[in-house]
Amino acid sequence: MAILKIARMGHPVLLQRAEPVVDPTDPEIQRLINDMAETMLDAQGIGLAAPQVHVPLRLFVWRNGPGVSALINPELTLLDPVEDVGWEGCLSIPGLRAAIRRSHRIGFRGLDAEGQEVEGEAEGLAARVMQHETDHLDGILYTMRLHDPRLFGFVEEMSRAERDVPKEKPDGSA
Repeated sequence: MAILKIARMGHPVLLQRAEPVVDPTDPEIQRLINDMAETMLDAQGIGLAAPQVHVPLRLFVWRNGPGVSALINPELTLLDPVEDVGWEGCLSIPGLRAAIRRSHRIGFRGLDAEGQEVEGEAEGLAARVMQHETDHLDGILYTMRLHDPRLFGFVEEMSRAERDVPKEKPDGSA
């Protein structure tokens, strides 16, 4: 396994739509998944999409409890009109975070690391991570989803100020 170089904001690979994985059982795809998992863990991330390591393919890995899971050619369905606002950061945008709105509950389907069909539901942090990583596959960075630029900044400064995500009213106002 190897630690891969992470593309940072501004690199064109992060702004393009990734291509589907044709053969998930290809040894190169298996090696990529393993290297991505090692890279994510080394960088202390909770998710990593293939475009973030300069590979424009539709797959990502994420921390799933104590282990790491992969989702290949993912399709997400928003199951809940309720959106949560939560802090997000990104390995491709180091040192920054922002409050981003995401669906609280999603359905997902795709292929696992062995190429087997998988589907299920996720909520809370797992749903947020899957939406964030799928955005990467569509060339979308979390900064493109800012709804309040005042809630975007350097982690160090925001931690010092002990900034919390403000609670919103049901109509979306603060």
